[in-house]
Amino acid sequence: MSTQGEIRKTPLDWLVATFGRLAVSIVIPIVVFGVMILGFQWLRAQTPSSNTQKALLSLVAIVWGVGGTALLYVVMNFVVESLPPNLMRLLQPYVFVGPAMAILGWYLAVPTIRTFWLSLHDRTGEKFVGLSNYVAVFTERAMFEAFRNNLLWILFGATFTVVFGLIIAVLADRSRFENIAKSLIFMPMAISMVGAGVIWNFIYEVRDINSPQIGLLNAIVVALGGEPQAWTALIQPWNNLFLIVVMIWMQTGFAMVIFSAAIKGIPDELLEAARVDGANELQVFFRIMLPYISGTIITVLTTVVIFALKIFDIVQVMTGGQFGTHVIATQFYRQAFTNQNKGYASAIAIVLLITVIPVMIYNLRHFSEEEAF
Repeated sequence: MSTQGEIRKTPLDWLVATFGRLAVSIVIPIVVFGVMILGFQWLRAQTPSSNTQKALLSLVAIVWGVGGTALLYVVMNFVVESLPPNLMRLLQPYVFVGPAMAILGWYLAVPTIRTFWLSLHDRTGEKFVGLSNYVAVFTERAMFEAFRNNLLWILFGATFTVVFGLIIAVLADRSRFENIAKSLIFMPMAISMVGAGVIWNFIYEVRDINSPQIGLLNAIVVALGGEPQAWTALIQPWNNLFLIVVMIWMQTGFAMVIFSAAIKGIPDELLEAARVDGANELQVFFRIMLPYISGTIITVLTTVVIFALKIFDIVQVMTGGQFGTHVIATQFYRQAFTNQNKGYASAIAIVLLITVIPVMIYNLRHFSEEEAF
């Protein structure tokens, strides 16, 4: 005998529910994209003759895209809510999740599959060459250099970002000027990667020793009696470290904010009890704070590691990958757009993806264990 609210599951109910979920989760995205694409195609077919008409068409496209999607959600939700309660509970989540899953599949899964297939072909993307592109990725000297540089970005960039972020979070937490200090440290996060690269290019700028140094670093060196240096060019392979400094400068603010929130979550009673028992501040830091926020440290570290693996903008803007500073992403760009080698570039992209996936899986599992989502 079923209790109130319990759903009696018969084979017919199971079939209806299963096929209903599939149908709704597939049909709704198709309806959404079909109607949207037809509308956008109609808008594209229009030929505005003035800037005013272009602006009006753009406005209509925005309203069509945002408003049309919202209207479709409302209509489908109304349809699902008109169904019997048991079917409504089963189908309603798929009405909202279905389009999102379709978008993820279209923009992430399909390009990944196409990229992998292209990586098995030659530079034109027409002749099948098997795994030869992957063999080239793991045997060519240029790629070894890129792997080495990415490793440097991870070892130094991620490590120093976490260390500096943690130290600043602890020190700022005790300062009267906490908000000002955190704002200043976090400010570089508001700058784009390209902007940061341009700024630091000015800092590393080098001129002839007889000319005035407009680069901050060389101005200091010359003022102290030294000679100007081409920090990002001639000093190899240490020039990679001068590029890594830019990432540390940008990401330290991110790490600091996360660590600061975690430190503020430590119960004051716990810290006071340790101090009353005679623990000094270093012991409180290493034996109370660090174990308490270890999960946050791992999260920040893995996030920065993923960022370091995907690094592109800074290298591309500051050196263009010259002087031994290529990383995996710049090698992909070079092969895809400079050398027009589609197969090899796709193989590099797949290798980069495979490199990032384990870190992402670890991060997601850690989030799941922490019940972050």
